[in-house]
Amino acid sequence: MGATGERDRPWVMRTYAGHSSATASNELYRRNLEKGQTGLSVAFDLPTQTGYDPDHELSRGEVGKVGVPISHIGDMAALFDGIPLAEMNTSMTINATAMWLLAMYQVVAEQQAEAAGRTGEEVTADVAKLAGTTQNDIIKEYLSRGTHVFPPAPSLRLTADTIAYTVSTMPKWNPVNICSYHLQEAGATPVQEVAFAMATAIEVLDTVRERGEVPQEKFGDVVARISFFVNAGVRFIEEMCKMRAFVELWDELTRERYGVQDPKHRRFRYGVQVNSLGLTETQPENNVQRIVLEMLAVTLSKNARARAVQLPAWNEALGLPRPWDQQWSLRLQQVLAFESDLLEYDDLFDGSPVVEAKVAEIVEGAKAEMRRIEEMGGAVAAVESGYMKTELVASHARRRQRIESGEDVVVGINKFTTTEPSPLTADLDTAIQTVDAAVENAAAEAVRTWRETRDADPEKKAEAQAALAQLREDAANEQVNLMPASLRCARAGVTTGEWAQALRDVFGEYRAATGVSGSVGVGEAEAGSTLAAVRDLVAKTGEEMGTRLRFLVGKPGLDGHSNGAEQVAVRARDAGFEVVYQGIRLTPAQIVRAAVDEDVHAVGVSILSGSHMELVPEIVEGLKAAGAGDVPVIVGGIIPESDAARLRAMGVSEVFTPKHHDLTTSIGHIVEVIRERHGLTTAPALSG
Repeated sequence: MGATGERDRPWVMRTYAGHSSATASNELYRRNLEKGQTGLSVAFDLPTQTGYDPDHELSRGEVGKVGVPISHIGDMAALFDGIPLAEMNTSMTINATAMWLLAMYQVVAEQQAEAAGRTGEEVTADVAKLAGTTQNDIIKEYLSRGTHVFPPAPSLRLTADTIAYTVSTMPKWNPVNICSYHLQEAGATPVQEVAFAMATAIEVLDTVRERGEVPQEKFGDVVARISFFVNAGVRFIEEMCKMRAFVELWDELTRERYGVQDPKHRRFRYGVQVNSLGLTETQPENNVQRIVLEMLAVTLSKNARARAVQLPAWNEALGLPRPWDQQWSLRLQQVLAFESDLLEYDDLFDGSPVVEAKVAEIVEGAKAEMRRIEEMGGAVAAVESGYMKTELVASHARRRQRIESGEDVVVGINKFTTTEPSPLTADLDTAIQTVDAAVENAAAEAVRTWRETRDADPEKKAEAQAALAQLREDAANEQVNLMPASLRCARAGVTTGEWAQALRDVFGEYRAATGVSGSVGVGEAEAGSTLAAVRDLVAKTGEEMGTRLRFLVGKPGLDGHSNGAEQVAVRARDAGFEVVYQGIRLTPAQIVRAAVDEDVHAVGVSILSGSHMELVPEIVEGLKAAGAGDVPVIVGGIIPESDAARLRAMGVSEVFTPKHHDLTTSIGHIVEVIRERHGLTTAPALSG
């Protein structure tokens, strides 16, 4: 098939960014736009994502780490200072608090319009121009990302209310981004990623239809504004076929289930961040070619090409990327879009029997999985029963086993491991961005000052209280859309924590299934294997101590990325440990209490958000204070070596990072630490 004669428009190019403070992030956004970035992708910190102010106990160590803290309308205005929102395309990775962040985004757009001298209908027209996306996919939060707050039913109500509001008020806005990206990070196969995402979309659209806020004749407009956010792994041929399967299934689903007749409304519109799960800490320079290949999966096929692309940086397995690293990722996109001839051709794969067969295989598998979920009662029922989570944990365990056995090759990890010293990582402390420890104290003090200043004015205090009262009252009435009350709260200077607490008071909170108890790892261990050796060592140690070994896996703070913790729990259980795993979002005090109550022999702490230097010392000191100072603490996460050395000096026994990819060997090291603590003879060295 020849060239079309004219080049297609490139996709929207973004980098996922935000850190420290609204002012610092604003400077970063403006620099990125000057470099040719054509849209913004806002990363919010974990307190903002989970509805806490920076001065809350659970915010400890998390403020400004994985994104920007936005506590109130003043922060939102600072974040977009000098960036005209009516002309911008902004993606916001926000879920449980999506309605709140969108409300503040609209109010800032109104303020910008008013500052430019516009009034009345002109301001309304500017709001109608707002283009962008709120992720707002709460179901995958229960399965993978862990920033959920409320139970499924009220969470879906928030999503449906946002959709109903934007369809009429912000017709260019994508109010929900069905997000299969994190499903793949949690272990999903291509079939599972497609099926679980489609099941989620069905749950959302059925909820909107059942609430009746949008008339049937406008339902096509709802479908047209549903977008997806997908993942693309290094098996880029299969991943490209997966995207073509998505296109085919979405067209069929929206036509047959929802009666959408306009083909434009049925288009599968998606953005992508390519895979971060496969990025390696060892030989991280290899991540560049991985990222390029993964980008090809979502750009090569014209009929299944992404509308927006953001790429991770080469050093994300080491820590927070620097602006230069993000620029490198942006340049990868620009070279493909502007130097290559990719955008001059029609679809390269139409008519390929190989591609058609692979697409058909994925479609068939996804439909079978979708039927299974439908028979359970839909996506929410499959979440509440633990089915979807258990399937993801088991799938992830199988992937990890294939890497450990060498069946799946990862260059630099289990093959081609000999390497020259890398100039990119010669100084690891400067190879990543670090967040100043003073950021958290400054943010906590700033939000306290904001509340005190607001409440010192009797009229402002009364309006804030009235806005929150309306929010609670409306939340208690299923028939009322919560967006108007949220907008009132934003204008009244209510904080993120106050907005979320008002809804917690009405909706309650929710703890999702861990997926660990029902997941089976290896089962049998081949004679002579590392797993068999570790099992023997666990059994021998238990006999010598007169008890079964017990291992607590803890997730402190607000870091909800639990995939690693779940895999550690599964592998430790496979090795013969009795495993205690209570899920995400625990305080250090709760972890200490569980360790003492369960009388465990070791505590494993998983932190991926960068809060290890704040939270781990509290656990170590808490165990000492509780008379359990002899229980070894093992820490895993994305931890720079300088921090690892400091943690060891504080009493941490072992620090594991992504370079320790062989979990079986790591579990063996934990057994050896337990033996050492109990004065048992040194065990024979384990392989690896």
